[in-house]
Amino acid sequence: MSDHNGMSDKVKSGVNKAKGEIKDQIGNATDDHSLQAEGKKDKAKGEAQEKVGEFKDRH
Repeated sequence: MSDHNGMSDKVKSGVNKAKGEIKDQIGNATDDHSLQAEGKKDKAKGEAQEKVGEFKDRH
């Protein structure tokens, strides 16, 4: 099944950005640099998924 409207990507984007923000903040608060880096990676993944969703909506 193909997703042509981008909504699925946008939902995944929001989840990854929220998860990443939480990891980033916890990593920062506990001085856990690897958790912080993981959070930044999740946020970047979410940003990319958001762009894919926007692209699908335009096409």
